[in-house]
Amino acid sequence: MIEYWHNPRCSKSRTGLALLEENGAEIKVRKYLEDAPSVDELRSAQSRLGLAAIEMMRTGEKQFKELGLTKTSSEDDLIQAMAENPILIERPLGISGDKAAIGRPPENLLTLL
Repeated sequence: MIEYWHNPRCSKSRTGLALLEENGAEIKVRKYLEDAPSVDELRSAQSRLGLAAIEMMRTGEKQFKELGLTKTSSEDDLIQAMAENPILIERPLGISGDKAAIGRPPENLLTLL
């Protein structure tokens, strides 16, 4: 089962979902903008991705600057910002077992199969 953090308005997110479906994946879609992940869920995803928090973020979003965040902000500040402002989470994101992948490009998600 792949938990898929999805934004239906995003073309990359729609493409990634279609790619997983075409490859027979069992998917649980989570519209993360409506059902924001908690700090603990974000830390778990981060651990599975093996990335720094900043690498999980959409730094070009206006909220990133409005919140006074920078690429050198602390991990705790960045994780908290994503929990409170899920638009900052890079999308799409798939989680399966002890692995996770950001679907940029969407083909990255195939590593979860």
